[in-house]
Amino acid sequence: MTTTWFITGTSSGFGRLLTERLLARGDRVAATLRRPGALKDLRAQYGESLWVEQLDVTDGARVRHVVDEAFAAFGTIDVIVNNAGHGVFASVEEAADEQIRRVIDTNLLGSIHVVRAALPWLRAQGHGRFLQVSTAGGQTTYPNFGYYHASKWGVEGYCETVASEIAPFGLGMTIVEPGATPTGFGSSLDTAPAMPEYEDTPAGEVRRALATGDFPLANDPAKIAGAMIDLVDSGEVPLRLPLGTDTYRDVRASLVARLAEHDAHREVALSVTRQP
Repeated sequence: MTTTWFITGTSSGFGRLLTERLLARGDRVAATLRRPGALKDLRAQYGESLWVEQLDVTDGARVRHVVDEAFAAFGTIDVIVNNAGHGVFASVEEAADEQIRRVIDTNLLGSIHVVRAALPWLRAQGHGRFLQVSTAGGQTTYPNFGYYHASKWGVEGYCETVASEIAPFGLGMTIVEPGATPTGFGSSLDTAPAMPEYEDTPAGEVRRALATGDFPLANDPAKIAGAMIDLVDSGEVPLRLPLGTDTYRDVRASLVARLAEHDAHREVALSVTRQP
């Protein structure tokens, strides 16, 4: 059975890999990206199975128009993949205002725009699901990624809410959390001039690790794309799908530590309850 997908950020990384694999097995893809020419080879090879449109997800009006056009072109879309993303690598003091706005606008507001534009269509057709690409950094943190984390933690809170709201309509939401993977994301990170004050802090350590290549990228991007496709094929709709040894390890450690701290303040938490 042919599945129809709408995928943002398809010029490279997971978006490109998903598009290639889906078309190769006979699915249809509505692919959006900021540089439409990046998919010319696939368009020539697969013809009408691939619908391509330019899109910057930070433009809410444009998102609504493109989503409407994609549904009009294919009639139905089964899976919406919110994949477009952006990162800034800087300590909280180093990043410029424009860098902060761009990462929030792309990762958080961009994802919100796509969900809001696609949801009426999915609800009307009575089926469909979202795959929201997040990251291990949607539930844990690393120095120098504060604004990236702010956007991804926001995405996860938003999508968890969406999941509960759309379940009565037979629609699903899964937050996909890849770990560090060689997709070219690191080379596209915004950076800022380093402040010497942070040289001997965890932020400085991570900066040096990236600069020397001593930052492990242990995950296979093709396997991550395959796991996302397999999940849809299985029909299962978990709220979250962790992908990568680092994701499993780091998120679990973060959750355990947060739960321990939460429980350590139980008495204080209960002490502020109003008495009957």
